[in-house]
Amino acid sequence: MNLGDMDALATAAAVKSGDITALEAVDAAIARAEALDPKLGFMVTPDYDRARELAGKADRNAPFAGVPFLIKDLDDYRGLPTRKGSRHTAGFPPAESQTAFVDVLLAAGLIPLGKSSTPEHGFLPTTEPTGFEPTRNPWDTARSSGGSSGGAASATAAHVVPFAHASDGGGSIRIPASCCGLFGLKPSRNRTVATTPGAFSIDLSVQLCVSRSVRDSAALLAAVEGNALPRIGHVTGPATRRLRIGMVLPGVGGQQPDADVAATVAAMADTLRKLGHQVVDTQWPDAFRAIGEHFLTIWSAGASKLLADASETLGRPVGLDDYEPFSLAMAAAVNGAPPGALEAATKALSGLGGAHDAWFADQDLIMSPVLGSPPVPLGFVSGTVPIDAMTERLNAYVGWTQPFNVTGGPAMSVPGGLPGGLPVGVQFGAKIGDERTLLELAYELEQALPWANLRPPVSA
Repeated sequence: MNLGDMDALATAAAVKSGDITALEAVDAAIARAEALDPKLGFMVTPDYDRARELAGKADRNAPFAGVPFLIKDLDDYRGLPTRKGSRHTAGFPPAESQTAFVDVLLAAGLIPLGKSSTPEHGFLPTTEPTGFEPTRNPWDTARSSGGSSGGAASATAAHVVPFAHASDGGGSIRIPASCCGLFGLKPSRNRTVATTPGAFSIDLSVQLCVSRSVRDSAALLAAVEGNALPRIGHVTGPATRRLRIGMVLPGVGGQQPDADVAATVAAMADTLRKLGHQVVDTQWPDAFRAIGEHFLTIWSAGASKLLADASETLGRPVGLDDYEPFSLAMAAAVNGAPPGALEAATKALSGLGGAHDAWFADQDLIMSPVLGSPPVPLGFVSGTVPIDAMTERLNAYVGWTQPFNVTGGPAMSVPGGLPGGLPVGVQFGAKIGDERTLLELAYELEQALPWANLRPPVSA
């Protein structure tokens, strides 16, 4: 029995049946982490002793009994420091409390091995903060694993853990899933147990995981589902219903993907047609065209608030010794914006729900790229890149994921292929609350394109 190749539900089933103990599952995962973290840099703070202690007390009736897991280092987990990818948090004490989402994860039987890496405050689509070792992509260690859930994706793709905690405020589940050849579902806003907008003026971020199997994400969604939306329950397989799927290739700002991404999306469309689905061309709603500009304003205002909070905590203004140039530049940009810019951006983005609903009036799902290219080299969009060059690079690389954070609709990245040996994901979005249709299609695509059988060069 190769524990590293088992998904989360298979691991839990083995624990429940007595084929293995939770401690055996955890010890094996710790050994994998110790072997591969020096090569990939996915772990910020290991917590192996406590993981073994929790394994000894595992509830075999929990849905994920004894399954090793990682908590993303943007969330508090009681007993460990929360570094948030930033140098200014060095020396911070362990958290004395934890989020409601972490409570639910633990109640589901998951056993955290530690905290996974993230870019500074989750701002960037790569995980290489200046105060830490870069997180590397197991498909090519000179490439980015994506962000902001880059540590989670690197460890999952390398078969260290079967899946890992991830959050998504602008693509941070879907982007690393695309970069690392994983499945990544961003739930609808308010689908899971309560999250808060935090530093942002609108509620952008949701939480779930990145995984190697659709069924793991579906089962975790069922375990953490809240009551704010009509419940969908546990989706366990594909449906027979054939779908009408709108395909849009350019990004919301008109940017075009590179040839490898365009070919991957076209191949996915061919697969869908062979499965009996209808694929038609569509366009982003006209009301979405200014999303990029307004999103950056709100994101930058969030950076400004976080830096101001850090200055208050430290008792002095923060600077380059504390934060990356890009974080400081974002805060400076919004601080120098015209009066009312944040309010105008917030109002504009908060009013896009109607355009989103209308877009789905005659199509079940929307299909698009996740990113403008396969995973980029480390350093290409790191926090040290000058702001003008960074803006140009980000506009070309990301521009497909943010609309679903803004409107609150669910979206997923599905592995589409390995052009040139690098993973490329395809995004599917749905109307608000319709994770069921996404998951049912994902199960069908998983059978047609068995990505779980693919193994990166650096893996357990």
